[in-house]
Amino acid sequence: MRLLQQLCFSLLLFFSSLLSAQDTFEMNDIFSLQYANDIQISPSGEHIVYRRMGYDIMGDKSTGSLWIMNADGSKHQKLTSRDQNESSPRWSPNGKQLAFVSGGKNGAEVFIYWMDSGNFARMSQLPQSPSSLTWSPKGTQLAFSMFVPSAAPVIAKIPKQPKGAKWAAKPRITDRVKHEADGRGYLPAGFSHLFVMPATGGAVRQVTSGDFHHRGSISWAKDESALYFSANRTENWEYDFRNSEIYSVKLNTGNITALTDRNGPDRSPMVSPDGKTIAFLGFDDKREAYQNTLLYLMDMNGSNKRVVSKDLDFSISGIQWEPNGKGVFFNYDEHGNGKIGFLDRNGKFLKIADNRGGTTLGRPYGSGMFSVSRKGKLAYTYSRSDHPADVVTLSAKGENFKRLTNLNRALFAHKKPGKVKEIWYTSSVDQRKLQGWIVYPPNYSPDKKYPFMVENHGGPILNYGDRFSIEMQLYASAGYIVFYPNPRGSTSYGEAFANLLLNNYPGEDYNDVMDGVDACIAKGIAHEDQLFVTGGSAGGIMSAWMIGKNNRFEAAVVVKPVMNWISKLLVADNYYGYANSRYPGQVWENPTNYWKFSPISLVGNVETPTMVMVGMNDLRTPPSEAKQLYHALKLRKIPSVLVEIPEASHGIANRPSNLMTKIAHTIAWFEKYKN
Repeated sequence: MRLLQQLCFSLLLFFSSLLSAQDTFEMNDIFSLQYANDIQISPSGEHIVYRRMGYDIMGDKSTGSLWIMNADGSKHQKLTSRDQNESSPRWSPNGKQLAFVSGGKNGAEVFIYWMDSGNFARMSQLPQSPSSLTWSPKGTQLAFSMFVPSAAPVIAKIPKQPKGAKWAAKPRITDRVKHEADGRGYLPAGFSHLFVMPATGGAVRQVTSGDFHHRGSISWAKDESALYFSANRTENWEYDFRNSEIYSVKLNTGNITALTDRNGPDRSPMVSPDGKTIAFLGFDDKREAYQNTLLYLMDMNGSNKRVVSKDLDFSISGIQWEPNGKGVFFNYDEHGNGKIGFLDRNGKFLKIADNRGGTTLGRPYGSGMFSVSRKGKLAYTYSRSDHPADVVTLSAKGENFKRLTNLNRALFAHKKPGKVKEIWYTSSVDQRKLQGWIVYPPNYSPDKKYPFMVENHGGPILNYGDRFSIEMQLYASAGYIVFYPNPRGSTSYGEAFANLLLNNYPGEDYNDVMDGVDACIAKGIAHEDQLFVTGGSAGGIMSAWMIGKNNRFEAAVVVKPVMNWISKLLVADNYYGYANSRYPGQVWENPTNYWKFSPISLVGNVETPTMVMVGMNDLRTPPSEAKQLYHALKLRKIPSVLVEIPEASHGIANRPSNLMTKIAHTIAWFEKYKN
């Protein structure tokens, strides 16, 4: 009888632990997550279409299909019967048609969906994938950008190989400044140009010319005679990469006219509803680490330029005119939270909405978008720390909030996320107020002692916030309290705060992170003998810097770091972009300065057991950087391991299996050194 009781008790413990495990997030839950993106409300405000995103467990990739509903959330259904990726939904001006991009026989094509019949059809036969799909005001034409290949340079020729011979492949030759990009690899030779086509299908016509790139958002003249776009068409465009101007191109002649001419990035032109004013974004480039992106207005011929957002201390993006043309809606971030704002033509500001975001699932970065109907109704991607983006609507004054979807209801009904709490603390350097977040394990008890993980964000000029993150949730589900701070250099706290890293990175941002750790210890959230640290990219730099500065952490996982600015700069895909905005001069002109900010200079101090992780196809922080840390630690006989992820670029989390690999290895390494 006693044996039977023991067996029953053991089974009860087993099933209790099983139920407990199922109650928290697990690795495979990544494939069940869904979120809304690219929400587009119809001109009348009666319908909403959006891109419903998820992950394909067999293809190990993200997928997106278009869904449509009434503006009250009813009749929620998939737009088409297609089982291929669908993206870029765009309503015609009268709301009777919907253009979108989806896979065709030879790549992405333009499709049209007719609201009255529910029919859809492919309207193009393009050699390359279109982007920036835009309807003309009268609904007669569509404009888009598309890559046009050109021949690569030929330096020399060798004799023709005999038939059937197996010679080596031809050399890859480039004379371009930018010839590769992380996540894309080697870039083919050619340029992006603007095209127009009839909305009913037919001949596609290229309207821009020249060996320049024409990309980004497109806006039509009200009479459909011209397109407005951003580009850099100067002779020195490759080297003047931070600069761009607003241009117009006449569709009947192809004549291109520059409407701006300053030193700085001018982009995202948007013609007003009355066709008399262009709103655009930009700033006068001071070659600093960070500058706020401002909202400007100008007349259609480029005259009467004026800044509208000069009194606001944050960057503006995603601009859309109010239907009556009295002002502009836009995205901005404040204190790690995505928001929607409005500025009238005189610069009067109104906050419309909070909690815009949720369209990135890995780490809690800013994201999200909105759309405006002709009647002023807004739809946007709404997210909180306990769920990714859903579709919500509200009025142009920020009233009548209504959540229309709950895409993860079925999953979250059986999952208990860790609670995310905001924390503010004081810098020991200059007494600034600093913000961070704490993610508690799902079944957290204040009477229990938990391991404490610091997760440093990338950028470094980006921000984390109170947004859903499956990575943070999985760490919390593994029993860790996770602390993710926004030290100096982070965005959403004003231009001066973000620019504190100019010629000083890493610098006092290290102190800001450690001050957060000490604040958590003082509150009893963290404990000195249970500290762990990780982070990727700039977060990897900070993690490596931290273990070089102190030995307080039980273990570290340094992901895709820069260890040596001297060796990294001229081999990364963005090699041309660092000098003067990050550090003074080119690396060969000022090597001592570059070296003193390199974490490898501190490696002789490291005593922390360290896992080093990198994608083998990373072109942003090449694997040679991670190997420098690993090799140095091995020579010093510090417990260390190198994890190289095949076929992974800098965005390790782009493939769900790689995201799981990153999280699983991080937890396993920390568990090895947990007290």
